Amino acid sequence: MSEKETLLEFPCVFPLKIMGESHDALAQTVLEVILRHAPDFDGATMEMRASSTGKYISLTCTVNATSKLQLDALYIELSGHPMVKVVL
Repeated sequence: MSEKETLLEFPCVFPLKIMGESHDALAQTVLEVILRHAPDFDGATMEMRASSTGKYISLTCTVNATSKLQLDALYIELSGHPMVKVVL
């Protein structure tokens, strides 16, 4: 799929929702992955929510997306990480 085959116009602000089991290192791990692909991401803007049982954590990270390739690389690395269950 080429750059023109997406409905997004770049650059754009793009929220990523990442879910994983509750673990002390999840937020830091996700932050490190995001910074590799979006070095201008401000970690202080990361939103964290625990599930009602506390077993899972949802992180919302809003990045300044510069291309479809960048977003694809982010999704691939995040969804392939063993601590991450779902990336939306």
